[in-house]
Amino acid sequence: MALDVQVDDLVRLRKPHPCGSYEWRVVRTGADIGLKCQVCGRRVLMARSTFKKRVKTVIHRSDPPEE
Repeated sequence: MALDVQVDDLVRLRKPHPCGSYEWRVVRTGADIGLKCQVCGRRVLMARSTFKKRVKTVIHRSDPPEE
């Protein structure tokens, strides 16, 4: 399954962060995915393969870039 995420997408992960939040904002894409917790602001870097396993849903997609 190809998961297409872009910067500024809001995603829900399967397990909560220690602060209690399930929601994360994508801040970086590539081989690794950078995420920022929506409650405490903690930033983490996760391998794309791990991210695919942990993501539950995409809550909100960012606007597509204009060409």
